[in-house]
Amino acid sequence: MQRIKPGRAEHLITVNGEQRRVSLRPADTLLYTLRDELGLTGAKPGCENGDCGACTVLVDDVPMKSCLLLTMELVDESRPRQIETVEALDRAAVQEQFLRHWAFQCGYCTSGFLMLAEGLCRQRPDADASEMLDWMRSNICRCTSYAELIHAVADTLQRSAREGAEPAHP
Repeated sequence: MQRIKPGRAEHLITVNGEQRRVSLRPADTLLYTLRDELGLTGAKPGCENGDCGACTVLVDDVPMKSCLLLTMELVDESRPRQIETVEALDRAAVQEQFLRHWAFQCGYCTSGFLMLAEGLCRQRPDADASEMLDWMRSNICRCTSYAELIHAVADTLQRSAREGAEPAHP
């Protein structure tokens, strides 16, 4: 039996479709719960104030910056929130298009952009170029052009429309 550290309480959260037990302090952010408690390092610490988006995850299919979310906000026994990280995508269509279009360079921000793009594909499968650009602008990449990101997302949406299916869910 694992001992709970002082000032912490155990809670269940649902991450990547699996209920996980975590030991939380009230001030723990989702970013550090994912990384330190669960070993899911796909969400990256960047600015830690919501500007860069390297830490973007999906919460109930909505892209959110995990550095701004307290994990306690997502603990609700009556209605568990569904948290998805880049680890859950596992060869999703959007990942294939990012590779095809070279929509990354150093890779640090890539997981955040992938989650943002996946959220866009799920919520707005009919998004036009302007809407895609608006979504992608909420994250920052210092290495590459947003044109490649937009092409990757556009091709993902077109592929999904052709196949008559929604973007790949884990």
